[in-house]
Amino acid sequence: MLALHGEMGMGKSVFARAFLRALAQDPALEVPSPTFSLVQTYDTSKGAVAHFDLWRLDGPDSLFELGWDELQDGIMLVEWPERAEDDLPDHALHLTLSPGVEEEARIATINGWSDRL
Repeated sequence: MLALHGEMGMGKSVFARAFLRALAQDPALEVPSPTFSLVQTYDTSKGAVAHFDLWRLDGPDSLFELGWDELQDGIMLVEWPERAEDDLPDHALHLTLSPGVEEEARIATINGWSDRL
């Protein structure tokens, strides 16, 4: 799981779109934001990928309705992961995007996976 942190407008969806296109090896892959559907799934050569946007989630109890538990076996990209509260797996890799010096620049901070990185 890749947990994408950052304030509104920091580029979480842009990062997720680029990640999915690279994973699918398809630079033209349509990757709509899951803001209203809350989850979009993709089949890639690396396996199933679920892209979650939990901004509009009613609470962690609503994760079950999205297939959260079933999708744990695949690759997960999760925007606004803090809304999952205790249901966010301990093994998640956390990517935090924050403003850079220039207007369009971002600083990416990675935490987690100490046993892998």
